[in-house]
Amino acid sequence: MSFNIREAVLSLERHASEQGWDQPIRMYALVPTADLVAREPHLAEMLGLPGEADPGDLTPVEQEPLPGDVPLEEVLGRIMWPEAVAGCALVMERLVVRGSDETLDPPREGDAAAWAREQPGAEEVRMVAGVLRDGGRYSALRMRAHDSADQVLNGEDLIPGLTAALALTFEED
Repeated sequence: MSFNIREAVLSLERHASEQGWDQPIRMYALVPTADLVAREPHLAEMLGLPGEADPGDLTPVEQEPLPGDVPLEEVLGRIMWPEAVAGCALVMERLVVRGSDETLDPPREGDAAAWAREQPGAEEVRMVAGVLRDGGRYSALRMRAHDSADQVLNGEDLIPGLTAALALTFEED
């Protein structure tokens, strides 16, 4: 079965855009829409499905909020998905510094976020990364300074570190 990870990621990107900036990290299970509707027929109307679901469609199911006091890598390392989940996706905002691979040391006291925004080349971005159990991946990236649908970057290998971390949630120990 070939699932449409691209459409699932771009749909989540549009959804995140509608919610605006400064949102917490959100994690989604990607469930085959046809399986979901077969188990829960009342969801077809709620999802706006006119008839039978396309076998390649995925429905994002938002998960409980991730703990804010634990590093993301550690949280992802603890996640295990049931077999019914075909993939997962993560929506997160980050501050990046363009044109630099230098590590910046934020001040130990005060507003680290405000300090980061003041750094030369600082850019706020929203990343949406999705992976499938079978290895498929797709990502989208929107810069706050270029906040329009036609400026969203997207592709299979756009955020390789994040998609690799998400793929680990499907590996069996």
